Amino acid sequence: MLADLISSSVKDIVGEYQSAGHDVPSLSSTEPGPFDAPHLQSAKLAKAIQIIEAACAQLSFAVANPGHVVTNKSYGYEEPVAFQVVTQAKIADMLIGKPEGLPVEELAKRSGLDPNKLGRILRMLATKHCFQEVKPNVFANNRLSMPLASTNPVSGLVGHMTDEVIRAAVLLNDTLTDPKSAMSTSADQSAFYRAHGVSLFGFYDTRFAQAMVGWGEVTGRAMLPKSYAWEKVPADATICDVGGGNGHAMLGLMKEFPQLKVVLQDLPAVVQQGKDYWQAERPKAIEDQRVEFVPIDFFKDQPVANCDFYYLRHVLHDWPTSECMKILTNVRKSMAPDSHLLIHEFVLQHAVRDPAVANQAPEPLLANYGMGRIRLYQQDMNMLNIFNSQERTLQEFIDMGTKAGFKFEKLWDSGEAGLVEFSAA
Repeated sequence: MLADLISSSVKDIVGEYQSAGHDVPSLSSTEPGPFDAPHLQSAKLAKAIQIIEAACAQLSFAVANPGHVVTNKSYGYEEPVAFQVVTQAKIADMLIGKPEGLPVEELAKRSGLDPNKLGRILRMLATKHCFQEVKPNVFANNRLSMPLASTNPVSGLVGHMTDEVIRAAVLLNDTLTDPKSAMSTSADQSAFYRAHGVSLFGFYDTRFAQAMVGWGEVTGRAMLPKSYAWEKVPADATICDVGGGNGHAMLGLMKEFPQLKVVLQDLPAVVQQGKDYWQAERPKAIEDQRVEFVPIDFFKDQPVANCDFYYLRHVLHDWPTSECMKILTNVRKSMAPDSHLLIHEFVLQHAVRDPAVANQAPEPLLANYGMGRIRLYQQDMNMLNIFNSQERTLQEFIDMGTKAGFKFEKLWDSGEAGLVEFSAA
């Protein structure tokens, strides 16, 4: 059955590319593909990719001996540390425009690294299909190494995750077994704090800012215009983006639906960054007063009142449930009777089948698509590691919403994430 799922999904993917007038890109290609971003993929293509990722992994785990699988997983630090080396050394940058590749000696000379050690690192990554060894000890970029170029925001995300985050992850077990931090949900009692002496909230730097842009790109920030029936929303409807950073999600939405209005709310310094960002990217929205910038501390303050929509994107996963309830309660106080709340976050599913849950993977895959959606569960661990917080299931979102005075309306598909809609109860 797994082989049948793989075969039928491959046909679906080939058909989607052919319909768009393209061939499926090869791994050796360094050119952008037509479906490289989540918002560019049809629902059929996205599902087929998830099935292939899940089924291929499940098949390989089923036929390989258990010791091989478990030991490979237990010492899998090699890829993150290798990514850290090549990203910091800007190896992908050196190989841009050089399809014939460069000798490892040249790459080592330019980066100041030992050629033997760098060559071994690149060969391990090439064995995992990131970079390619075009001749013995000669390496070139490929489809998977291009995002590591320093001009791509994804490289900032890779650097952040393979440096300060992985340093913290090493101390996760110590944090979970220390009586002082074992039961805490405070960011000051997280593994990240133990490793760095400061929570991530105090660790912002230039690379982290780039990493958040990269995070938005790989997880489908641009999916928002496709994830809700915005074409049915009346003109001049107002969306309050609570904790929206510089407002990049709203800017993308307004580009496709310019009839909307936006209120961007975040801490004062962040709101100022938002003003500068919109002035550079969409000054007419400021001139026409279609975007407003209002500082807020969402734990203490209520958002702007009586907006048509309130939007929270990857905000609640930073906080334990007790703090989420403060945010949601303040939002609820601001809502008009016909206002709606949209929570844009990863929505976890159990790995076992549940008749009450829709959109489960086809048999014999795990109900939650297994390796096809592994990023959601890795990110849940990441939230535990960094903030002592979590990603949540749909029922957990519904439970929080109900307690804060909301009524659950619908879960909208938004690529890897979900868009959980509530109305005022």
